[in-house]
Amino acid sequence: MSDSLGDRSIWVADMISKSQAKLNVSSKNYYRAVWSSSGDRIAFSIFNKKALWKVGVIKTDNSGYVMLDSVSKLNVYAPTWKNESQLVAQDLQKLYTFDLTGKVVEAVNISNLIGKDLSIASNNSFFYSKDGRKLVFNAGNKDVLPGLTGPGEAVYVLDLTSKQVKRISPEGVSIPSLFVTGNDKVIYSGMEKPFKVSKIYTTDLDGSDVKVVVDRGNNPTAN
Repeated sequence: MSDSLGDRSIWVADMISKSQAKLNVSSKNYYRAVWSSSGDRIAFSIFNKKALWKVGVIKTDNSGYVMLDSVSKLNVYAPTWKNESQLVAQDLQKLYTFDLTGKVVEAVNISNLIGKDLSIASNNSFFYSKDGRKLVFNAGNKDVLPGLTGPGEAVYVLDLTSKQVKRISPEGVSIPSLFVTGNDKVIYSGMEKPFKVSKIYTTDLDGSDVKVVVDRGNNPTAN
């Protein structure tokens, strides 16, 4: 949530007791919470005291907060869970894999993964498929969409074995927000011409059977 001063914070609500608790984090700007698949931890983006974006991780009981990669000069954005012990984030140039101690396990140039025809912004997310063989992501492209402010974006799947990139979202729909569930269900919010109403769509890793599931909505997540 955001307050009147523009500070952003993350809260957890207990669906049974209806109690609410703010995450035990010393910051005035943290957002974009993502549960681990087991529900044991929450990852999020956090602005640190050196004016850098980092990845924070905290346990569900609001204990054990750590800031991953806290000492480097990297800005990293859009954290997602690769598995229960690793997270993925990007800095517009590279895709990083971190373990829960903050160690960088892997750093790969994004252009080597997806080519140079697609562009990455700080809101673009990368999700590994359940078997670890594919990367699902949204990225800017060269679509000409009259009436849209800014570049069009679409959802793509990279096959890590064949190195082939496939677009799985429809032409004419710009996709600023993406989420992939633990069983490879692809969920995204997007807008069609005249680009005034955002809808939420679902599909699979092949991009088949695209369905509108919410007529007005954005920034979807799911279990």
